Amino acid sequence: MNFPEFNENGDLPIDIYQATLQEVVEHFGTQNLQRRRIAQRLVRIYDLAIRTNHLKRCIIFGSFITAKNYPNDVDIFLLMDDDFEPNDVSGESAIIFSNLAAQEYEGASVFWLRSFAALGGEQNAVEDWQYKRDETRRGIVEVIINDK
Repeated sequence: MNFPEFNENGDLPIDIYQATLQEVVEHFGTQNLQRRRIAQRLVRIYDLAIRTNHLKRCIIFGSFITAKNYPNDVDIFLLMDDDFEPNDVSGESAIIFSNLAAQEYEGASVFWLRSFAALGGEQNAVEDWQYKRDETRRGIVEVIINDK
């Protein structure tokens, strides 16, 4: 995946870029120690989500995929299949389905939703993560599932 240059705001141009986890790590997670640490967190969270056997889509947004030299964390949205039941998840994977616990123990902001709860459909739920707090849009990255 050849990611485009960042725009004047330091964001990816508006789009949903699909890439393997390895491509994401190589492009965004190697520039300095902080980015390498965050990339390790991303890989761990992705692996924990995959272990549930219910992950449909994994979206990365926020400062990790921007030009910011030292992002604080990685922001992730997990779209889970309709059969996913967070109360059935045990062990380390359970941590990522509590936003507070994910922030505290994994150093990441993790949000999730079951497919049936996606108002306007899955694609709309994904596209909503392009909006920043100031209502402007940016590019986001979707990790190609099962293709690290």
